[in-house]
Amino acid sequence: MKSKAIDIRKSSGEVVPFSLERLSASLHHSGADKKTIEDILQKVMDELYQGITTREIYNRAYAMLKRKKPVFASKYKLKKAIYELGPTGFPFENFISTLLMFSGYETRVGEVVTGKCVSHEIDVLAKKNGKTILIECKFHGEEGRKCNVKVPLYIQSRYQDVCNAASKSRKGAKTPDEAWVVTNTRFTEDAVAYGKCAGLYLLSWDYPGDDGLRNRIDRLALYPITVSTLLSQREKEFLLSRDIVLCRQLHKDSFYLDHLGISDTRKRKILDEVASLSHF
Repeated sequence: MKSKAIDIRKSSGEVVPFSLERLSASLHHSGADKKTIEDILQKVMDELYQGITTREIYNRAYAMLKRKKPVFASKYKLKKAIYELGPTGFPFENFISTLLMFSGYETRVGEVVTGKCVSHEIDVLAKKNGKTILIECKFHGEEGRKCNVKVPLYIQSRYQDVCNAASKSRKGAKTPDEAWVVTNTRFTEDAVAYGKCAGLYLLSWDYPGDDGLRNRIDRLALYPITVSTLLSQREKEFLLSRDIVLCRQLHKDSFYLDHLGISDTRKRKILDEVASLSHF
């Protein structure tokens, strides 16, 4: 299938050439079969026009996936679903904490740590294999925004202040081993360059390489409840307010659906959906 020479408009306003390969890759991530992917690609190609937005392309592909098999649509909307964890950013911190817990980390959210100059509230404090990690979560609720160099600069200064306090302590306080910056969007080139130079670990939607947020979520089947095609926005907000951020958590604590007054028939459909997403 040959791609048309079409320019599309991204959510950031940037105009770029349409990439059939990128669309194909995102559809592949949804788990859709080859025939479904080919049908969607052909349909999108037939409807392309100069200046079409990435949102319009996404909506077309999403609608076709949902008709074919809702679980494909759920996985396809993962990036959008993470934006829906907002607007405060706290559910995103909980999501990252839970993601790490299922990777063998011990985590705490909103921990206050003493620095040499001031105290710092750390978004996520994680421990594994004797290492202590300070994690700052930078959530952006608007598509197209990138995490610029100011963020890792700021995090590095906080990390250094905590390290300085621990090294001067007479109580034997342990110096943290690492600092991470996690964002739901992407890092600018300067942010990546500074992170590498300063020794920070950066984690974004697609960075580093094959171990970014998308890949970790797909690999561990740790999808946020906001990917659901069956839950309403109000229901998702209710569950997030109860610290239910993952589909697998909802499958375990399904009594929350009873609190929402959801019928037995619809409840079974929702639980089937989250079980499928969690690979149960």
